[in-house]
Amino acid sequence: MSTSHASAKERSAIRSLLRLWPYVRPVRARLFSAAFVAIVASCMSLVIPLVLKWMVDGPITDRDPGGVWLGAFVLLVLGIVEAVLFGFRRWLVARPLAGVEAGMRAALFGHLQRLPMAFHDRWPSGQLLSRGTTDLMLVRMFLAFPLTFLLVNGTTILVGFVILLWQQWTLGLVLMAPIVPLFVLCSYFESKYSLAARRAQDQIGDLTTVVEESVLGIRIVKGFGRNRSQARAFHELARRLRGTELVKARLLAGIWAAVTVLPEIAIGGALVLGTIQVADGALSAGTLVAFLSTALALRWPVESIGFLLAMSQEAATATDRFFEVMDVDQEASNPAGADGSWSTDSTKATEATGSRALIDAATSPAGPTPRPQTSASPSPAAAKAPPAGPGAGGLRFEGVGFRYPDAAADSVPVLSHIDLSINPGETMALVGGTGSGKTTLTALVPRLHEVTSGRITLDGEDITSMPRERLRGLVSVAFEEPTLFSATVGENVLMGTDGAANEEDLHRALGVAQASFVHSLPHGVDTEVGEQGLSLSGGQRQRLALARAVVGRPRFLVLDDPLSALDVHTETLVEAALRQVLKNTTALVVAHRPSTVLLADRVALLSEGRIAAVGTHQELLGTNAEYAWLMSGAEIGPSVEAAITTGSTAAAGDPSTTDRIEAPESLWEGNGR
Repeated sequence: MSTSHASAKERSAIRSLLRLWPYVRPVRARLFSAAFVAIVASCMSLVIPLVLKWMVDGPITDRDPGGVWLGAFVLLVLGIVEAVLFGFRRWLVARPLAGVEAGMRAALFGHLQRLPMAFHDRWPSGQLLSRGTTDLMLVRMFLAFPLTFLLVNGTTILVGFVILLWQQWTLGLVLMAPIVPLFVLCSYFESKYSLAARRAQDQIGDLTTVVEESVLGIRIVKGFGRNRSQARAFHELARRLRGTELVKARLLAGIWAAVTVLPEIAIGGALVLGTIQVADGALSAGTLVAFLSTALALRWPVESIGFLLAMSQEAATATDRFFEVMDVDQEASNPAGADGSWSTDSTKATEATGSRALIDAATSPAGPTPRPQTSASPSPAAAKAPPAGPGAGGLRFEGVGFRYPDAAADSVPVLSHIDLSINPGETMALVGGTGSGKTTLTALVPRLHEVTSGRITLDGEDITSMPRERLRGLVSVAFEEPTLFSATVGENVLMGTDGAANEEDLHRALGVAQASFVHSLPHGVDTEVGEQGLSLSGGQRQRLALARAVVGRPRFLVLDDPLSALDVHTETLVEAALRQVLKNTTALVVAHRPSTVLLADRVALLSEGRIAAVGTHQELLGTNAEYAWLMSGAEIGPSVEAAITTGSTAAAGDPSTTDRIEAPESLWEGNGR
C-alpha cells in the first residue's frame, strides 16, 4: 500500500521527531551526557588553532626548539583526549539506543496484535515488515549520530565563529557571508528530500510485499510457470526504487557541493585578505594561522549539514510511518467497569511499560535483568466458569448486522437482522452459497470483527462486555484456511491453551482430528512444521488446526468448513470422533457438504446476509428449494430459481412441479453416505 506523499509537504520534521520522546525519555540522561561529551570533544579541536598561534608567534618566531616540542606535546594530548571523548560518547549511547529500538519494535508488534482485522485486511504485510525493521533502524541511526551531531556541530560552529570574530572580526565577516545562501539552499533541499525519502521508504515496503508473497506462494508461482511475471514485477518495483534513490543521491550531491564550495570560496577570500593584512603589518602571522586553522576546523561541521539533514529527513519519514500504524485505534475497548477488560488506554500503557523495560534492561551495565513473567489472561478455570446472573444459555445472535468499517455508508450490509439461537450442547450447521456471509458471521463470535448492530451473547452474557482474553478462552475456532506457525506440531496444537493442556490432551486432540500421521514424522510431535506449515499437505494442516480447536475442551466451538481438505475415508473417521466432542460443547459449524451437515442437530440457511430458514437437515430438504439445491449439487430449473428468488417453498415441496429438485437418497440418510 503506497501511502500518499502529499502530507510530506505539510509535515514538520521536528514535530515528527519530537514524537519519539516517550521512547527516548528513559535514556535521556545518557543521551544528554553523550551530547555534552561530544560538544567538549568537538570544541577541543578549536583549542588547537590557539596553540598553533602561540607556537608561531612565540617559539617559532623566537627560534625556541623547546617551546616547539612543548607545543607539539600539547597538540598530541589534545588529539588523544578528543579521540577518547568521542569513543566514550559512542559507548554511552550504544546500549540504550539498542534498547530504544527494541522497545519501539516490541510496542509496534504488540500494537499490531491488538489492531482490528479490518486493518490487517487493508495493509500489505510487507509495509508492516518494513516499518518494523528498516524504519526503526533508521530511527536508531538518527538517535545515535545525526541527533547528537546536529547539536554538536551547531554548537561548534557558533563557538568557532565567536573565536573567529574575536581573532579578526573583518575576516570573520567574510566567512559569515555564505550563511544566507546556505540557509536558503538547505530549506529547499529539506523540502525536496523529504518527499523523495517518503517515496523510497514506501517503495521498499512494496518491494518487501512482492518478495514475501513470492516466497509464500512459491508453489503457485512454480506450478503456473509465473517465474518470469513475478520477476518482471520485482524488477519494475526495483527500478522505481532505484530511480527514487538516484533522485535522493542527486539532491544530496547538490547540497553537499553547495555547502563545500561556498565556505571554500569564503575561506579563500579570507586568506587573500588576511595575507594582505599580514603584509601591511596589521595582523600577525600567528593570528592568520590560527584564524585559518579555526576556519578549516569548521569545514566538517559545515559540510556535514547536508548529510545530517538527509539522515534527519529519513528518520522523520520513518517516524511518521511508524506512528501511522501506532495511531490506528486498537480493537474497541470493553465497556467501563468490565472486570479485567483491556481498554485501548490500558493496552497502550502496557506496551509503554514493556518498551521501558526493554530500554531499562539495555541501559543497565549488567545487561537485561530477568523479570518474572506474568499473564494477563485469566486461568482456564476462570475462563470456563459460567457467567453470573440470569440469561438464556447457549450462543445467540440477536438482530445482528455487520458492514465492514471501510465500506460506504449506503452500501448493502454483509449481514442483516441475524436472529439465531443455538442451545447449550447443541450443534448448529451454517449453510449458504458462496459469498452469503458465513465466514463473516463466524468471525463475529470471537470478535475478530465487531458487530455493526445487534448483539451476540454467550450463556446470556453480551460478548462485548467480556474481556477479550476471557471471550477467546470460552470460544475456540478453526478456520477454513488453516494457519500453522514455525514451531513444533505440539506447540501449534497447544497454542492458546495457556499451558492448561497436558500431553494427554494433546494426544486426545490429535486422535479426534485423525492426525496420527504426526507419529511418523522425524521427531513426532516435536517435529518443526516450518513456515506456514508448507511441509505438510493441506489435509494434514487442516487436521492439526482442528486438533488445536478441540484440545482445550472449549465450551463454545466455531468451525469454518473444517473438513474441506480431507479425503472421504479420513473425513468419515474425523466425523465419528468429532461427534463425541460436539456432545459436550455448543458449536456453530460452517458446512458445504451433507456429511458435515449431518454432524449438526439443526441447520441454519444463510442467504444474502440473512437467515432464510432454520430446521433439521431432513426438514429443510423437503421445504426449502435453495437448501435442497445447495445440498444436491443438481442443476437448477426455472421454477426452483423462482422459488429461491422469492423465498417460496412451493417449488421444492410440490411433487407436481416439473423442476422439483430430486435430492439423492444419501442426503436423507442418517450417516450421509
